[in-house]
Amino acid sequence: MSFIKKAFFGVALLALAACDVPTETSAPAPVATAQAPTPSQLSGRQAARQFVGVVETVEPVAERECRARAPGMNCDFKIVIDDRPGQPVNAYQTLDTSGQPIIAFTIALIADVRNADELAFVMGHEAAHHIAGHIARQQRNAQAGALVFAGLAALTGADAQVLQNAGEIGAQVGARTYSKDYEIEADILGTVITKKAGYDPVRGAAFFSRIPDPGDRFLGTHPPNAQRIEAVRRTASQL
Repeated sequence: MSFIKKAFFGVALLALAACDVPTETSAPAPVATAQAPTPSQLSGRQAARQFVGVVETVEPVAERECRARAPGMNCDFKIVIDDRPGQPVNAYQTLDTSGQPIIAFTIALIADVRNADELAFVMGHEAAHHIAGHIARQQRNAQAGALVFAGLAALTGADAQVLQNAGEIGAQVGARTYSKDYEIEADILGTVITKKAGYDPVRGAAFFSRIPDPGDRFLGTHPPNAQRIEAVRRTASQL
């Protein structure tokens, strides 16, 4: 990991440690074995250190997997914290203007995960989106959808405004057409990355059980949570 990244994580550690993680007041349950702290037990500094530890472990594994599966692709992942106020529990992958892959975590997500396995799986999943080229594939789907819808509108003799609206709708439909497949692909490859990094992907996928289930809505961007968890279990059992 580069010096710049190490310096960034040092700053991130201090920034996140300054945030208080809410605690719950309840009678302590008997503890039979040592377990990783839950969010109610993690302080801001503990959550920050857990995040830095996971990133330093998973990032080199994700980069090696990227170079092995996608020769020629930019595999130098840049991990950042989205510290904008009010951001929900979320992580996402994008590209900067030079094409460098960026994986961003909101502070809410870093504080919400119950263990390092969940955090590692989320990072593996987002890295997998880049390795599979999902951004470029989604852009091509959007362009194809825009052309199809605009072409159909043109056949009806629609004016310029209607053509523009049809193109915008087509782009949205095209971008979402394969989004559920992309999520499952990222879950499968993310499972591989998580496992190779030494974490438990099945335990990590338990994160899905706590987020809203999108079900199987028409043109939804994510598949049902149960389907995603099953894909992780099936993949992990084959590793």
